[in-house]
Order: sequence, then structure tokens, then C-alpha cells
Amino acid sequence: MENPYRASGLRTEVDRTVNERAPSSDGARFFRPAVRTFQKALVLCLTALGLPGSAQGQSPESWNADAVLDLVQRARDARRTQAVDSAFQSYEAMADGYVYFYLDRPGSEERTLVKTDQIAVEVFWEAPTRTGQRIVGLRDEKSLPTNINYHLDHLTVVQDDFGDLIRLGDGDEVGAVLHPMAAASSDFYDFALGDSISIRYGGAEEVRVYRILVRPRFPEGPGFVGSVFVDRASASIVRMNFTFTPASYIDPYLDYIRISLDNSLWMGRHWLPYRQEVEIRRELPVLDFMAGSIIRGRWTVGDYEFNRGFPESYRGSRSVIAVPESERRAYSFRRGLFDDLDEAGLAPGPSIAEVRAQARQLIQDRYLSGLSPLRLHAGSSSDLLRYDRSEGLFVGAGLALQPTGDLRVRITGGYAIGREAGSVSVVATGGSSTNVPEFGVHWDRLEDIGPAGAASGLVASSAASAGVADYRDPWFSRGVQLRIADPDERAAVSFRWEDHRSARDVVSDDPDERRPLRAIDDGIMGAIDGRLSFALPKGGTGRLAATLGRLEDRTFTTTSATATWSGTHRSSGWAWLAETNAGWASGEAPAQSLYLLGGRGTFPGTPYRSMEADRYVLVRGELTRPLLAPWLSVRLFGSVGTASLTPDRALPSGWTGRDSDGPAGSLGAGLSLGWDAIRIDIARGAPRGRWELIFSVASRLRPWL
Repeated sequence: MENPYRASGLRTEVDRTVNERAPSSDGARFFRPAVRTFQKALVLCLTALGLPGSAQGQSPESWNADAVLDLVQRARDARRTQAVDSAFQSYEAMADGYVYFYLDRPGSEERTLVKTDQIAVEVFWEAPTRTGQRIVGLRDEKSLPTNINYHLDHLTVVQDDFGDLIRLGDGDEVGAVLHPMAAASSDFYDFALGDSISIRYGGAEEVRVYRILVRPRFPEGPGFVGSVFVDRASASIVRMNFTFTPASYIDPYLDYIRISLDNSLWMGRHWLPYRQEVEIRRELPVLDFMAGSIIRGRWTVGDYEFNRGFPESYRGSRSVIAVPESERRAYSFRRGLFDDLDEAGLAPGPSIAEVRAQARQLIQDRYLSGLSPLRLHAGSSSDLLRYDRSEGLFVGAGLALQPTGDLRVRITGGYAIGREAGSVSVVATGGSSTNVPEFGVHWDRLEDIGPAGAASGLVASSAASAGVADYRDPWFSRGVQLRIADPDERAAVSFRWEDHRSARDVVSDDPDERRPLRAIDDGIMGAIDGRLSFALPKGGTGRLAATLGRLEDRTFTTTSATATWSGTHRSSGWAWLAETNAGWASGEAPAQSLYLLGGRGTFPGTPYRSMEADRYVLVRGELTRPLLAPWLSVRLFGSVGTASLTPDRALPSGWTGRDSDGPAGSLGAGLSLGWDAIRIDIARGAPRGRWELIFSVASRLRPWL
């Protein structure tokens, strides 16, 4: 089919965007032929397993039916009618919004807040198409250092449903995408009629709406992908949930943009802005580092007043202005800076989550990210370079391939110089609206005995290379794994078949100078793992995990639970954390499934991992108070718990067979530097403890180190 972006008369803005995007699109086309065979084979494997690699869209006969095209034409007419309504000449409104900038880690619930902005904007409109906004309130707070400067349209609301050409980031993010209800849009888009639903905002009367599904006829060009909901009576736009095709994005760092706009009914006939949410995600163009930055804005518009004319102060001025900074800072906001965050958190709202699901259905297996489908990959800095006693110096590299839709393949590997052996891991992730399947193969993957790493990979490598300490109890795994999780990672189940092997010290001239290197129970293991995350009262979060496994001729089970509460007292600045951890392993559980406690991360001020347990309970708490915000804060922390080991349990060499012999605890204090990112603490353990100086980084940063 001929490209309508070049065949139609609507060329000026749209062709400019296509040409600007051409280098990135050419790069994508360069990689696609090279990976097409592998892509098809992988999709067939996932399908054979009953795990969909893509969702099915509407049936071909349902697109562009006469009924939906008539409805689209009514919607176009309704957009023009509002601009010439003699009884509706202007409006004023008040918009309150929050903009969050944070880091996320794909495939997990980890989100690290960097900056919070709260904005108050006066919104004006005058027939036929004149708009204006005035920023009257603006305040912000940084949780981590950043010099981000937002585009002006990130700090304002959308009026007139974007007009006929959709631009974002002042044209630097999305240059010119034709609105699906603009004139001649039928040359650019396919339309299908979705469900008819009822909606109600606040105490307003329930309204029936039609859902119109929209997809571009030429997916390689700039285009709108999503849904437009229109009033059954007037065909006015009530809601839009959508994203864009990759060619729509100008900025090469853009992964995706997802938008949800809701209008409310005023004067019995006019649908005007009410609630808006936008999510903009970026990553490095050449490196998949399992990290992205997200800008998320949430807006509510209300307090409408009609036919008061357009403010004279806007005549001849820009469409967006701002009062002086001193007035913006002094503005009296209706809500607190963190009220919205406390209520909704950083997770995307239901409308934004729906955008992703519907895009998958409409475009089926097409690649929708603005990033290159082939990039370098590193799950953390330790995947590239690390040092430990079982490998010596390890040097690694990786590739990330996303040839289609939600299908992503990550390949990592490297060589351990001290061990004189290589390792490799291949993980393929698919997706659907209900589950996210992941299939992985690994060879000599480095593992650590639990319950969790007490130091980041960077700190552990630095300490080991300097001969100060070694914070890992390593062993190696070879095997395959199939994991299925829900899209929000709240529930997951895994099936594993692995060969477990003990590690040996390859770097120490005298192994007695370091902690004993524990052997594990070697052998072939098959296991089923389950994990569940859920909300707890008073704003807490809970996690449950369980394993049913069989190693050689031994069947075993393990369970663990975590409950966490955290918060900040806004007026005093005190931040607090309370956490309870518990674990249990059955009598036949292998050594690598047991728990090592003591020292940093559990009971600071006691010998590191000196306690071995098949049952443990650990309660810990932290208090942090800014002294010179955000550069310097004081910390108080403590922990108490117990670690028990079945007396007659058989253990491999290198294990001491000692537990906590009753309750154990620790108290400490310290300083945190730079937005609580780096911590220097001193602690003493009890009852047979010692003083310990601890250097660490905040737990929220450890996954990338």
C-alpha cells in the first residue's frame, strides 16, 4: 500500500517528522532482517508452550465498517460545532497537577523517586480556537540530585484534545501526529467499533459512550494507536487513551509515551478537560541497563466559569505565561506536595495501564518502542566488571534484542580470569494482557546463599579486591527456567531445572585469611517457585515466596515472608522504615537454600554471616533526620531477631553449624550523604558483639550496582 503520509495533501508537518525520524527508522530496518528468523523461532517456541508472544487484534472485517466511519465523521463534525456555538464563547478553569520524575527497573516493582513538582495553572479558552494558560503556583522537592528541566507542555494541561496535530515536548518528543478525528484522518487510520460503556464523573449523570479503536494504516510512519471514546448522543470526545508508533518519536532516548485524557460534561452539552495523565519513559539509546527514567504527570481540571471573555493580559502574548517565581512559590495549594503520591504511589493509573494492553491488541506483534531494537545490555555494573574469590576478575558484556511487540531477548556472558571459565545467560520475555512469560537458559551463573545480599555488587567487588572482606558465599548454577508473572509483577510462578555446583577459592594464596568458602549440596534440582506481593494495612507492603523442590533424592520446601512499612513526617523531615523478615526451610532442604545471618544487612556489629539457620525472624528499623538537607542526614537503626538451625542437620564442608543461640540484636547510628544515597554507619551487636564501621549505598540503588 502507498504511504499515505506522502500520497495525501497533508504533507508539511507530517513529512517533516518522517524525515527527521528516518535515521532511527533505517537503523531499525537494518536490524530486523538479521533477527527475523530467530524472532519467528522464538515466537513458535512460546506458542508451543501455550504462552502468547502477541495478542490478537480485531478481525479484519470489523475495521472501517460503515457504522464506525459514520461515527468518526460525527465526531469530526462535533469538534467543529463547539467552536461556533454562540452560547459558548469562552471559559476559565483551574488545573491542579503533579509531575514526578523517577527511575524504574523493568520487570520489577522498584521505582526510585528523583523529583516531585506540584503545579497550579489557570486555563482559558475563547472561540473558535484561542487558548491560554497561566502558571500561578509551582513548588518542587528533589529526592535525588538532578538538573532536569521540563518542557513547558509537561507543566500544563491539554486543551482542545490536542487540536488536529499532536505535538509533545514542544515538538522535541513528538513532532506532528495527525489526530484521528481531524479532517482526512480516514486516509491515515483504520477504525473499529469497540464496546459501548457507561461512565460517570463525580456526581454527574451517567453517560453512554462508544469506544472507537484506532490504528495507523501505515505503522512505519508517525501515528496514533489507541482508543477514542465518544458520547453516543453528540459524538463529542469523552476520553482518549493512546500511545504512538516508533516513527512518531523525535528524541532517540524515548521508549514510549502513553496518554490518558478524560473530559467532563458542562452546560449539558460541552465536554471539557477534567482529568489527564501522561507517562513518558526514556532509556539510553545504545545501552539496555535495566533502568529507565519516567516523567509522569497527573492533572485535575475544574472550577469552570463561562463566557467571561479572554483575559486582556494574553492579547499578543504566548499561549502559556507564568507569574513571577516569588508568587509561584507563595501560592497556597489545596493539597500537600506529597498527598497525591501518598494516595496513588508511582504505579501507573488504570487508564495508562490500559493503553499498553490495547496497543498490543491493535498493533499485534509490531515493535512500538522508540528505542533501537538491538542494544548493548547490562543488568548491573557487576555484569560488566566484578571481583570475587570464586571467579577472580570477571569481565562481561551483553546484548538486548527486541524484534517485535513485547518479545525481548537479553544475552549476557563473560569470562572469569581467575577461574579460567566463561558463563552465559539467555532470557526471552514475551507478554500478553494477563501474563508475562519468561524463558531462560544459563550456564555457570554466579549465585549467593541467602537470604539477601548485604552489600551492593560494587561494594562487594571493591572490598574483595582490596582484601578487606568478601560479602558473597558463591556457588554456580546451570539450567533452564520458565517464569510466568502478571504484568504488574504482583504474582509470579517459576519452573526450574538446574545443576548446582560448589565454588572454590581461585584467588587466595592462603584461604585461611578469608572467611571459609562454604560448599553446597551439589546435584540436579527441579523446583517450582511462587511469589506474591500485596498491600498491608497502614500503607505497608507484603511479599510471600515459597519453593517446592527436589535435589537428587531429597524433596524439600522453603518459605519466606517480608512485611515493610515506611514513610516520612513531612513537617519534621524524619523518615522511617520498619521491616520484618522471616524464613523457614524443611529438614531436607539443601545447604544453598538455608539462611546466613550476622553482620551488615542483618545484625551489624556481629561476625559477618556467622549464623547459619533453617528458620529465622529478623525485625529491623531505621530513622533518618536531615541536618543539612539534602546533603547530610543523621541515622539511627537497630535490629533484633533469632536464627535457629536443626541440631542434627547434615552440612557440607565449610559450614560451622552455629546459629544465634537465642535472640540477637544490633544498634547503630551514622550519617547519610547526598539524598541518603551513601551511608557511613557505626554499629554494635549484642549479646556478644563488637563495634563495626560500615560503608554502604542505599538499598534502592543496589540493583544497578
